[in-house]
Amino acid sequence: MGLSRRRFISRLAAGGGYGAAYAGMQALGLLSTAPAQAAPALPAAFGGGRKVTVLGAGIAGLVAAHQLEKAGFAVTVLEARERVGGRTWTIRDGDRVEMRGENDQVARLSKGLYFNAGPARIPSHHQGVLDYCKALGVPLEVEVNTSRSALLQSDGALAGRPVQQRQVVNDVRGQISELLAKAADRGALNADLTTDDRERLLSFLKLYGDLQPDLAYRGSERSGYVTAPGAGEDAGTRRPPLDLRDLLRGESTPNILFEDNILMQATMFQPAGGMDRLPRALAGSLKGPVRLGAEVLSIRQTPGAAEVAWRERRTGAVRRLASDYLVVTLPLSTLAQVETDFDPAFKAAISGAVQDQAAKVAFDAPRFWEAEQIYGGLSFPSGGTGAVWYPSNDFNAPRGLLVAAYMVAKPAAAFQARPLNEQVALARAAVERLHPGQSDKLTAPIVVNWNKIPFNLGPWLHWNADGNNLAAYRQLLAPQGRIHLAGAHLSHLPSWQEGAVASAHRTVANIAEQARTFRLAGA
Repeated sequence: MGLSRRRFISRLAAGGGYGAAYAGMQALGLLSTAPAQAAPALPAAFGGGRKVTVLGAGIAGLVAAHQLEKAGFAVTVLEARERVGGRTWTIRDGDRVEMRGENDQVARLSKGLYFNAGPARIPSHHQGVLDYCKALGVPLEVEVNTSRSALLQSDGALAGRPVQQRQVVNDVRGQISELLAKAADRGALNADLTTDDRERLLSFLKLYGDLQPDLAYRGSERSGYVTAPGAGEDAGTRRPPLDLRDLLRGESTPNILFEDNILMQATMFQPAGGMDRLPRALAGSLKGPVRLGAEVLSIRQTPGAAEVAWRERRTGAVRRLASDYLVVTLPLSTLAQVETDFDPAFKAAISGAVQDQAAKVAFDAPRFWEAEQIYGGLSFPSGGTGAVWYPSNDFNAPRGLLVAAYMVAKPAAAFQARPLNEQVALARAAVERLHPGQSDKLTAPIVVNWNKIPFNLGPWLHWNADGNNLAAYRQLLAPQGRIHLAGAHLSHLPSWQEGAVASAHRTVANIAEQARTFRLAGA
């Protein structure tokens, strides 16, 4: 006599556990094999009060908790810090910055200033994050990610002097256009272009590069003025074009392509008042408890439950919490230090993951950059300290929060190895190279070395670099029984909040499918 689908799934679950039942349902076409990016549409009573524990109150954990509660699950969130947000961290006056191996810093910022130590911008195509901002009433303002008034400075070119980005962009464009136009005009491209094509190309290059009728580039008002146009006979004086050879030698010149990266749009968004407005709104939307200061010690599971042991950091008391499902959003560098009964290969994938490096240094300062026509955007100095990032809020206010150094990867690793006072000095020197005579106005430095931040120990990780591999990534996408991992590190946007949202949505969908499996199996 043939088995019904329900009995078949029940026997798979009894003999091989949830994994076998899950695979069997996929093989029978009962479950989708495609990961979900949007939040699954689940009935409000779907969860039936079944318990879920979420480890980590970053964006992934809070989004997962939000969606699971909407579907009728009873959710508890455990967070080791005394705040929500995880890497989405906004520092204000009086906040303490704790880093391993360093003395604590206490922020001393002017009224109204804040420092987004982690994420600080949202692209327009990150609709998951933007949708939560809209749904939860988090007000947004424009973040000026690129300003042509911001600066480029290279030690090996142009005598090390800072140059407005508009001049570098347009002088490079004009002189490359001249070279291409002259090559086409003398027939060097005849093998690739018809006569009509060549005429159309020349017409375009004259416009694109602002070329003269003889196809020469002699400068352009697009590159700015030495003296600005005024009234009467004052037509202004255009800047003479920079030498292409000097521009090509400049180590900062490639940054003119910054906004061409799809993730680095010229104008983006930021929550008004600080990026942590979003995780605070998500946490405020939850009915279940968000327990702060709860450090996870161990993770275990039985056939019927997942159990977490955690310590109250304030009192030292150890507590245990059992639930039907467990969502783990801890960074892998932190999870590797937690006792678990995961499969050995799964543990190896966690412990073998290598975090990237990232560091930021910020100052409280008078807005001297606005007197240089810089309102938001990033400048790029030499010296290995990365970008200088100007605030996009409260223009014309007396003071602003200036990120004087922001770097990732190898430069960040070398930077973080230095004493904090040297890091501050290097960041101050970068500002001095861009804005001579202004660096002594920088006050109240804050240094954030992400690889020293407790419960992070790194900013993000890329699975196709730094010794990581996609095989480990794929392994971590699968649940361990009732335990599911989530986070930006389990997405293809590991350094963005959108990756955390997408991963949380995927995990909620997987838990829903798991719940259906258990119901069919009678578990």
